[in-house]
Amino acid sequence: MTDLIIGNDYDGNVDANPSTTTTLGELVEQRYSRRQMMGGMSAMTTAAFGASLLAGCSDDEDGRNDVITVSDGTTVQAQGGRVVTLSSTASSNATSSTWTQVSGPTVALTVSGTSVSFVTPNVTATTNIVLQFTASGPSGSSSERSTVVVSPATLAFTAVAKNKNDIVTVPTGYTATVLYRAGDPIASGVAAFANNGSDTNYAQRAGDNHDGMSYFGLAASGSAPDAGNSTRGLLAINHEYINPQYMHVGAPTTAADAAGVQRRPEAEVVKEIEAHGVSVVEVLRAGNTGAWSYVAASALNRRVTPNTPMAFSGPARGDAQLRTRYSADGTTGRGTINNCANGAMPWGTYATCEENWAGYFARSSTDTAVRTAAGNARQVTSMSRYGVGTSSRYGWETVAPADASSTIFTRWNASAVAANAADGTGDFRNEPFTFGWVVEIDPYDPSSTPRKRTALGRMAHEGVMAGRMIAGVKPAFYMGDDGRNEYIYKFVSATAWSAADATASNRLATGDKYLDTGTLYVAKFNADGTGIWLPLVFGQNGLDANNARYPFASQADVLINARLAGDVLGATPMDRPEWTAVNPVNGEMYCTLTNNSNRRGVASSSSTRAVDAANPRAYVDTRTDGGTNSGNANGHIVRLREANDSTESLTFTWDVYAFGARANANADNVNLSGLDDTNDFSSPDGLWFGLPTNAAGQASPLLFVQTDDGAYTDVTNCMMLIGMPGRVGDGTTKSVTTTSGGTATTTTRVGAAPGAKLKRFLVGPKECEITGITSTADGRTIFVNVQHPGEDGNFANITSNWPQSQATGTGTGRPRAATVVITKDDGGVVGL
Repeated sequence: MTDLIIGNDYDGNVDANPSTTTTLGELVEQRYSRRQMMGGMSAMTTAAFGASLLAGCSDDEDGRNDVITVSDGTTVQAQGGRVVTLSSTASSNATSSTWTQVSGPTVALTVSGTSVSFVTPNVTATTNIVLQFTASGPSGSSSERSTVVVSPATLAFTAVAKNKNDIVTVPTGYTATVLYRAGDPIASGVAAFANNGSDTNYAQRAGDNHDGMSYFGLAASGSAPDAGNSTRGLLAINHEYINPQYMHVGAPTTAADAAGVQRRPEAEVVKEIEAHGVSVVEVLRAGNTGAWSYVAASALNRRVTPNTPMAFSGPARGDAQLRTRYSADGTTGRGTINNCANGAMPWGTYATCEENWAGYFARSSTDTAVRTAAGNARQVTSMSRYGVGTSSRYGWETVAPADASSTIFTRWNASAVAANAADGTGDFRNEPFTFGWVVEIDPYDPSSTPRKRTALGRMAHEGVMAGRMIAGVKPAFYMGDDGRNEYIYKFVSATAWSAADATASNRLATGDKYLDTGTLYVAKFNADGTGIWLPLVFGQNGLDANNARYPFASQADVLINARLAGDVLGATPMDRPEWTAVNPVNGEMYCTLTNNSNRRGVASSSSTRAVDAANPRAYVDTRTDGGTNSGNANGHIVRLREANDSTESLTFTWDVYAFGARANANADNVNLSGLDDTNDFSSPDGLWFGLPTNAAGQASPLLFVQTDDGAYTDVTNCMMLIGMPGRVGDGTTKSVTTTSGGTATTTTRVGAAPGAKLKRFLVGPKECEITGITSTADGRTIFVNVQHPGEDGNFANITSNWPQSQATGTGTGRPRAATVVITKDDGGVVGL
């Protein structure tokens, strides 16, 4: 130990009082042991006596002439994302102590007495972090340094085995707890959820089937945003659709009216409608390491449902195709529905995405003739391209409401009525055009009106992910259109990013700035590993009134019919593009291609597509139960690198990060990524990178992959994996021969085999989908959603009891979708 000697001269300050009365120093010594006093003041000591009093206390009743000493420094080893705690001691005559960082990447220090803790950042090479402990007294101080040697992070957990248990299974060393369940009340006075089908008022309860989700930090006071707060925040959660077989007392019902028309009962349909949309709910952690809970009575809690007023913004605002009986000028609408994936905007708003909305509408058998007679035959083409048919998913349009003036049910009838005005203001023939958008919500302002951002195009939006935000560069926002043989898009803002907007006070106005003006592009993947972004701009490349299939009338028309525009431009049909995610370090974009039963070696009909370089597999997937799946049954994850790594670029290179497959599948034509039992998967869906504010998003960021699978469920429930991917081009080319729908050989580009850099982290309960993921800024808590557990059962045949079963593995109650909190038992960054 190195002792620093401070001041050894006699200064004349001696105790000349002969009294035997107990001194203050002796009182302190009696109340607090020498061990408590070493190294300076504890929090308790400071509160009781104050720093000025303690400055005069020591074992020799003065101590100014004593040597102040501190313990030796130390050197410790740690990987990125780990909690490091250093403890030191000082001699009893020290009256205060401090820890400071001397060198290395800046870390947030938590000091407790003479100990300090911090979470190591991730690094690309071994890096030293040096901290200094200093103890001080009346006549000087003494210091000692410690070094933490940080090495690059690894996936330091044991892969979870595939299983069909009725719980959320996570690795040893982690804890998963249920936070927010379908039906949970989010307002004062709302009764606890009975979960027997009798519950009502979903407008003030958690909706059903939780999906995409983002966390927004709150200040400790709860009165303002604080993106860095990892113990108090808001969760914005999508509620994609419903499980009506569990929502009512019995099965959903219909009954014939006096005219013999089959109608749904109003009370049932009100519940079903309200259970869709978005929750914004406050969540709180007890201290820095305690349990999470949601705040049921928070003033910031909000449900956004299909009935919530909305405003249109961007090029299609006020367009004739958005005019309805509800909004004659086409500037407003009602609600959001079938909200699947999402995005957290860099200025603190939540973007929710309307996916399979088309199935909620019905058109009568006379609709086509009425539209054609009114001069709107092209609308028939549009309805067909987007899948708006003659029957709806839930029959909401059949309700005959008690209030005859209500339109919350008739709006789902998209039939054009001949007796009404051809502009659509007398009925809801144009209502389908009001859905299929990215919807921006300010989670911090429950009174704000959400905006539908029409510049980002209309489709079956799966998600929207911002590219890297670089000052002076126009940002891009990447999106998938979730349908077989649909496209990948990006929107490039017309406005270059200003870092000051990250903390703008008017968040929706900031959204106006970046999301209402710009260019929407669709991706074309070339066989040589390059690609191009094709602009969806009216008047260019056949997007005009002379187009034979669909004569476009304006830029608004191009955006409203983005799918048709993509067809014209020759975009590459993909195997169900779903979530997008952007690597925060290098800006590369990843997109899950969930599966495609219509992929063939050779196209045989208008609904099938032949294999190509970016979608190279068509094969027969044989299940252990004897069943088979064909096409691209297990899906894959494509990634692209923009030219010059710039969001403004119009060209890119691409490869496939990983092909889903059974571990024992043919390595030449199916298991192209060499997956094994620790990381094989099927039907990738949810996708998300760790945040750059913590080790999960630094150096080699973590990629979270979630599955929505029907092909591999003979072996395992759906799952979540964590990977540490490399870069586009780090692998090789492979020649793939199809074994389904005709023989064809295609050359594709496969990234480096994931190996140990991809592991199964979580397996969900029975019959569920794992979807939705977000984390706190420090990465020490992640939130994951479990959707539709027990979806193959019903109220009379319950096939999952989750989340009731989470505690013991069994239960008796009806299943409920829910949000799960996952933390690492040692307090470190999840996944590392």
